[in-house]
Amino acid sequence: MNNPIDPSGPEQARAAVREAYGRVAAGVGSCCGPSSCCGGQSTDAEVLARALGYGDSDLAALPQGANLGLSCGNPTALAGLRPGEVVLDLGCGGGFDVFLAGRRVGVTGRAIGVDMTPEMIARARRNAQTYRQQTGLDNVEFRLGEIEHLPVADGSVDVIISNCVINLSPEKAQVWKEMNRVLKPGGRVAVTDVALLKPLPDTVRQSVAALVGCIAGAELVEVTRNLIESAGFTRIQMRSHPDHIAAMFNASDPVFRQLRALFPETGSPQAWITSLEITAEKPWTDGQNR
Repeated sequence: MNNPIDPSGPEQARAAVREAYGRVAAGVGSCCGPSSCCGGQSTDAEVLARALGYGDSDLAALPQGANLGLSCGNPTALAGLRPGEVVLDLGCGGGFDVFLAGRRVGVTGRAIGVDMTPEMIARARRNAQTYRQQTGLDNVEFRLGEIEHLPVADGSVDVIISNCVINLSPEKAQVWKEMNRVLKPGGRVAVTDVALLKPLPDTVRQSVAALVGCIAGAELVEVTRNLIESAGFTRIQMRSHPDHIAAMFNASDPVFRQLRALFPETGSPQAWITSLEITAEKPWTDGQNR
């Protein structure tokens, strides 16, 4: 998976991501490599999740197989979800954050996951059966679609979350515009994603493994802020977590060992990349009150 890629080809990038994550969903590959997700052990995924701020009670409440070890932060905690809210997760994978969100918004709320990989949606829907049995709640759903063209109605969502996914999109400006479209006025965003502190070395930037491993597609921090502002969001806050990158590279997934070898020996990956916690709001329209 180390062949050079053409970063200007959005369809090529989407195809690479869809293929790789389809293998993860089927249980036959990591997010980038042919071995396994986070070394193929659920305990490895749990170790990473704990390092990113997920509690034992959260992990114990998940359907088996929902945590695929694909996180770089904890957006459900960042969002401060409240009962009755409608939550949308961009790039939901096997439903990890959707199931946590569903518990928080309760019987009067709803949690919706969108993913472009059919195998992921199928896995999430199977997991949803276990979630319903465990909780007695029927408040989660999963929709197949691209985050650049969300299958969600205008102004229908209170909160958008996403966990290490927006960097995978070759059309990030369009993603942020779509987020603004589907949010209600006054709605909020709570996203964790990988961003660049400085341009990547060419060996990393041109690697397909780095693309689907949430690195090669990342933007500079200030470019990310500009995209959010241009989409019409306000109250933007961005907090860097280099420790989350360290946790990801310390995981046993073979792809991260492979990626580490692409960086110069004199520097750690945290010198180039960080995990960002991003919060923002869609402004209220004229005449509306909070």
